[in-house]
Amino acid sequence: MVKVTVWNENRHEQKNPVVRDIYPNGIHGAIAEFLKEDSHEVTTATLDEPKHGLTDEVLDNTEVLVWWGHLAHGEVKDEIVQKVRQRVLDGMGLIVLHSGHFSKIFKTLMGTSCDLKWREADEKERLWVISPSHPIVEGISEYIELEKEEMYGEHFDIPQPDELIFTSWFEGGEVFRSGCTYKRGSGKVFYFRPGHETYPTYHNKDIQRVISNAVKWAAPVKRERPVYGNAKPLEVIQGDKNKKQH
Repeated sequence: MVKVTVWNENRHEQKNPVVRDIYPNGIHGAIAEFLKEDSHEVTTATLDEPKHGLTDEVLDNTEVLVWWGHLAHGEVKDEIVQKVRQRVLDGMGLIVLHSGHFSKIFKTLMGTSCDLKWREADEKERLWVISPSHPIVEGISEYIELEKEEMYGEHFDIPQPDELIFTSWFEGGEVFRSGCTYKRGSGKVFYFRPGHETYPTYHNKDIQRVISNAVKWAAPVKRERPVYGNAKPLEVIQGDKNKKQH
């Protein structure tokens, strides 16, 4: 069991009846539901809560943070972004979904623009598994096919991924690196592309399986964190002993 916080800006659900019909409990509610079914301990947080729902207490009790945002990246306070960044460096896992590629936290951790091509045209997406032995794709066949999704296309302005898990092909011809892992400090980051708000992507069992697998993969390693700064020697240094004799 992993302690998970699912964060969602929760704006589309309030503005768009199509999104509200697909996700009556919000995108965060839908994700939380299937993660709970997989025996994770799950809480949710949204943009309009005090401190965006990401208080020190919440972050300290979060092993993996799942992030979905789109309309309101700029409204996320920099002080919260820095706290999330530090928690990742200290070992918390981070899963960034779909349009979260433009979130402040993902861009901060990547150090690039994270820009891309996009098109909303109700086209088929086929996510091909590139790393079949990776734990994130446990239980997934050669590819996941989505009948309708928003297109994201290369070039995706991100650092070279540590591991490429999925590559997407779209009906219009584009391809995209749609499942990428990174290590940042003691923490692990997974970017997963599908999840446009007007499609029922998070009701797809394979997509749910990938996210749940990613939660397990991104969970912190149980060990003491590295100690930094000036360090005393573990052994007697010969040169130092000679100095004392003189």
